[in-house]
Amino acid sequence: MLYSHIVDNQEGSGIEKKQAIPVFLHGFLGSSQDWDSCFSHLNVSHAIRVDLPCHGLSKYCEVEDFQQACHQVQLTVLAKLKKENMDASMPLIFVGYSLGARITMYGLAEKCFEGLNIQGAILEGGNFGLQTEEEKVLRWENDKHWSKRFATEAIDYVLFDWYHQGVFASLSPDQREELVELRSDNLGSQLGCMLRATSLSKQPYLLDSLKQLTIPLLYICGEQDQKFKALAEQSGLKFKLVSKAGHNVHHEKPAEFAALISDFINQLK
Repeated sequence: MLYSHIVDNQEGSGIEKKQAIPVFLHGFLGSSQDWDSCFSHLNVSHAIRVDLPCHGLSKYCEVEDFQQACHQVQLTVLAKLKKENMDASMPLIFVGYSLGARITMYGLAEKCFEGLNIQGAILEGGNFGLQTEEEKVLRWENDKHWSKRFATEAIDYVLFDWYHQGVFASLSPDQREELVELRSDNLGSQLGCMLRATSLSKQPYLLDSLKQLTIPLLYICGEQDQKFKALAEQSGLKFKLVSKAGHNVHHEKPAEFAALISDFINQLK
């Protein structure tokens, strides 16, 4: 089972008891601590944060594919609710960033979160999937390349190159240096394992299935994140662009991101 912890906000104790609880899934290279700055602006009574497989305090929990990753998340959230004496029917809102968004989308589209009362989802910078075999082959070769590097080279050198990829173009040199230092405590071999298990090349194209869901979805991305801004605008999903932000909105603009979560939850009432 994955590591998780529940945030109990005493200041939010007056909030409606059945208010939906957000469940946070971080991105590749991250951990549940990535949401710290967002929480300081978030007015909810409780929230659940999960360390995904091969990350954080779940670094030795390996999975082979998306289905296993979703199953681990499902079991972890159910166990956390039980431990906190909360009913399994407690309404939940999944909030996923990048890899966490892809796991959320896969779990919803493929019905992998059985037993969880998910009332909506917020998807930050998540890729819906590739549509051609050529794209999938190229992506698999790319992910194998990075997986091998993570497993065999000094992690700080690999991270330096990782954060020079196009999707991180909006980062300043200081932001890149900060991220390299922050992520260097990961285990490279485990990152490689998760990268292979959840490669975008192995993910089905999920957008059509997501549009068939009856629960509300909100897609969030930074206005400076050109790739995912285009995906959001073409998706047909409800989306919000956050000004002066790149790929990692919740880190760059935590107050704005928290406000979007609060608005989303309030609209469910």
